[in-house]
Amino acid sequence: MSNTDIEIVVDDPTAPEVDSPAVTSVRIVDVVVSLLLLALALTLGWDNWRTGAAWDSTGPQPGYFPFYLSVILGAASLYGLATAFFSRKEAAETFVTRAQLRRVMAVFVPTALFCLATQFLGLYVASFLLISAFMRLVGKIALWKSLLTAFVFTAVMFVTFDIAFDVIMPKGPLEAVLGR
Repeated sequence: MSNTDIEIVVDDPTAPEVDSPAVTSVRIVDVVVSLLLLALALTLGWDNWRTGAAWDSTGPQPGYFPFYLSVILGAASLYGLATAFFSRKEAAETFVTRAQLRRVMAVFVPTALFCLATQFLGLYVASFLLISAFMRLVGKIALWKSLLTAFVFTAVMFVTFDIAFDVIMPKGPLEAVLGR
């Protein structure tokens, strides 16, 4: 046996259980996403038709190209709906299990809270909180390492964006106290 035939298997002790119950099927997710995209296509199509989706004497009106892009999006959404309803394989396939969804939510919820916190605390404080919390709670890294890494990353981000490139970032009360 050559070295290229050797397979390395690494077990993840935090991997979700194999026997976790299903939350939803692939078909349901396909139908919901296709319906959401169809609603978006209809909204964009209507709005671009309202602003002008024709060709006049000076050329295309403002909504001409976006209108036809929304028609293409709508057609793709209808195709997605048709394939979801007529596919027997996807009806039985599990999209996500309860254990997998728990892991996804462990990342999604803090990230959504980060977006909300950025509005009130500013980008740098919210980033510090997000990074330190992820490292500590999800990564199980020592508190001092989490805080130090979050502080260094946030400081580098501040120096890079705020000082070196003078990019306007969302500021919070802490930056106001520091005079930035």
